[in-house]
Amino acid sequence: MKKTLNLIIHYSILIIIFLLPLFFLPTTEEFFITNKLYLLAFASLFLLLLSTVQNLISKKISWYSLNLDKPIILFLLTIGLSILISSPNKIQALLNPNFGLLSILSLTILYFYLSRLSFFTNPSLTYSIAFSSLIVSLLTIIFFFQPFKNVNLPSNLQFLKSPSFTPLGNQVDLAIFLGFFLVLGLTRILEKRNVADKESIFNFGLLTFSLIAFFLTLYSLLKPTSNNYNQFQQILTMLPPFRLCWFAAVEVLKNPLTAAFGVGIDNFSSIFTQVKDLAYNQSPLWQIHSFNVSRSTFLHILTETGIFGFVAFCLLLSSVFKQLISTNLNKSLLILFGYLLICLLIFPPSFITFFLLFIFLSQISSINHQLLSVKSKYFDLSEIPPLYFGITIVSFTLIIGTGYLLGRSYAAEYFFKKSLDGFYKNNGKQAYENLRQAIILNPYIERFRINFSQINLIIANNIAAKANQPQEKDKKPQSLTEQDRQNITQAIQAAIAESKATITLNPQKAGNWENLALVYRNIINTAQGADVWSISAYQRAIVADPQNPIYRLNLGGLYYSLGNYEEAVKLFEQAVILKPDWANAHYNLAWADYQRQNYQRAVSGMQNVLSLLNPQKDKADYEKAQKDLEEFKKKIPKEEAEATKNKEPSKLNLPTPLSATLEPKIKLPNEASPEAK
Repeated sequence: MKKTLNLIIHYSILIIIFLLPLFFLPTTEEFFITNKLYLLAFASLFLLLLSTVQNLISKKISWYSLNLDKPIILFLLTIGLSILISSPNKIQALLNPNFGLLSILSLTILYFYLSRLSFFTNPSLTYSIAFSSLIVSLLTIIFFFQPFKNVNLPSNLQFLKSPSFTPLGNQVDLAIFLGFFLVLGLTRILEKRNVADKESIFNFGLLTFSLIAFFLTLYSLLKPTSNNYNQFQQILTMLPPFRLCWFAAVEVLKNPLTAAFGVGIDNFSSIFTQVKDLAYNQSPLWQIHSFNVSRSTFLHILTETGIFGFVAFCLLLSSVFKQLISTNLNKSLLILFGYLLICLLIFPPSFITFFLLFIFLSQISSINHQLLSVKSKYFDLSEIPPLYFGITIVSFTLIIGTGYLLGRSYAAEYFFKKSLDGFYKNNGKQAYENLRQAIILNPYIERFRINFSQINLIIANNIAAKANQPQEKDKKPQSLTEQDRQNITQAIQAAIAESKATITLNPQKAGNWENLALVYRNIINTAQGADVWSISAYQRAIVADPQNPIYRLNLGGLYYSLGNYEEAVKLFEQAVILKPDWANAHYNLAWADYQRQNYQRAVSGMQNVLSLLNPQKDKADYEKAQKDLEEFKKKIPKEEAEATKNKEPSKLNLPTPLSATLEPKIKLPNEASPEAK
């Protein structure tokens, strides 16, 4: 029985490391990394379950310690402490796919199983991951030529038409993955260049296909596009600047608590909004309010886990380096280690990068195990029945309980994807019911709550709009029934409750406050007090993201819509200061001055708008501003619609009108206030 369980564990590990790079499912919002994470998590639980059964039968626990075990466990503990002490949304931090406790814990479990096996002396383990990389290389080559380009595929399989499709999720992770095996194959061939055997032939084939796939990936990333940018440049524009990531790490060190434990896992965005400066507003990234990851894995670890996490990670890497030097291991491992260090230094944290790192760590420990002949320690539990039964019961409870919670979490992701599908198909009922089910299964995911608040807001606005829609015969607006008013009230209260729940999960994120402000703003003409609450929520968003000109423009737009032009001017002026080259900020400021009859400033402001626009590139906006300037000069107050009448798309926009008016307005309870708990 023990041998059978050992074989099951052995082949389970083979399947895991083979399948993980290839695995993806179109059943979640994000097809690739999310599914890899849950696959690894469930597989880790399965391995632990098998080991528990094995210990139950033998009534013994075997264990031996390797050099890298303690540094890995220490690093894992610092991540857990960061979540426990600093992370506002602890469940979301736990489930973060790229750098969360679940991903690192699952990789740690995989490491312990792999490092206890003879990785290099057992060809099946080596070939398992190598065959997986070979298939990834072949898929990269095949999809580069777009085999499904002219094939009619279902809507949920349209991604297969993309030349950049990869089961790894994105081209940068693909390049890192292929580069790893390219370096591995090259160094092994150089070391065994005089040996003509099957292993050398396989290494040569792996190197050949990895090389072709790697260069095709680089070509896809670097080839120019229609806007004279390449895909790699576009990817870089979606990452924060190194300068601000360094500032974020330094900012963490200014507070003793965050210096020790960081800002918390899954909370990089909150510190990034605090360190943004005016120079950022002049960059092409300025409309991206924040980022979830740092530009460098090292800086990300320092920022989110503090000094403890950063030191633990550096101790782990230094232990690897010492082991590579002291045991005189082959140069290929040293080169691979250098490659991984470069990836960790210049790229953000990634599930794929950590997967490669932990595979590498397990190989180093496995070799150390063989060289030092580490002996196992056995703990006989048969003579202590209470301890024996206690450990068994606790183990089974933890494994089954964790599996149940993981199942609920994955089911929530599945229902969220179904909700998005319903939304895209204009099936409101499907979108609502599935999203509601996702929140029931996992109420701690912020994006679930934000989407649900928006759906409830849409429902309320659609019902309220009936009051402004004339009937066909008498051309009079329809009257709302008492049931309609109750439905509106319930939908509005649900929208507010979900928005506030998002803030409760993480009050440090400016985007969560912005969502609440938008909800309040959309019900100003429907619910009493919503205008004051919207202003308050926008102010909290500005406190969380003080250098963001968009928040100030939106708050100024709210004041403008309410007819408070003095306050609107102040906010528009602040937006202009934060981003002087933003034509729309100058445009709103000019109109606010015009509304308060300061015509000279209005004319000057509109002239600034014209100076910031390109007459050829921004033709529609330029003509629109010219017409407004002529009206300002005439000092003839006309309706806003007259000044903005233009069929061409425009980037110059005044604040949008408030939502449909409902009389009498709905009176919401005090609990709907943004400050109410």
